[in-house]
Amino acid sequence: MNKDTAIADCQRWVEQVVVAHNFCPFAKRELRRNAVRFVSDASADTHMALEHLLQECTFLDSHAETETTLLVLSQGFEDFMDYLALTALAEDALALHGYEGVYQVASFHPAYCFADSGNDDAANFTNRSPWPMLHLLRESSLDTAVDSYPDVDAIPERNIQKARALGLAYWKNLSRQSP
Repeated sequence: MNKDTAIADCQRWVEQVVVAHNFCPFAKRELRRNAVRFVSDASADTHMALEHLLQECTFLDSHAETETTLLVLSQGFEDFMDYLALTALAEDALALHGYEGVYQVASFHPAYCFADSGNDDAANFTNRSPWPMLHLLRESSLDTAVDSYPDVDAIPERNIQKARALGLAYWKNLSRQSP
């Protein structure tokens, strides 16, 4: 698969799912001001993916105008359990390299399944992206968002309720329409 196609798929997903359904009330603004960086890693190697993630931390360190990076894993990590292992290693790598408290990792995957839900729970579609992704978020921006948004702690539950209200058939149909 062409890495440009994977990036385009994920950009479309962010627009059609995350922004259109307001799963992240902060995403639309950052997209509109071109502050979201989409990059692809096609290595299919855990070590290389982690190295790329750390390179993105360095990029963000020197590019304050870029709010966040979505690292699209266009090869490998199709297995959700392997991806979860990578996510844990990514968090460890951030801590090891002095980025704990500076950046955090959010996760999106085509087979995303919350620990307390079944595979067919529509709530999983809040995090089901067309490709595995590691999302680097600036902690300082999260703090600002939390301070400025009313009841930020209610966002995940609101998203779960909305996804379930739309139903599994809706999400499966939307997934078929999108890459």
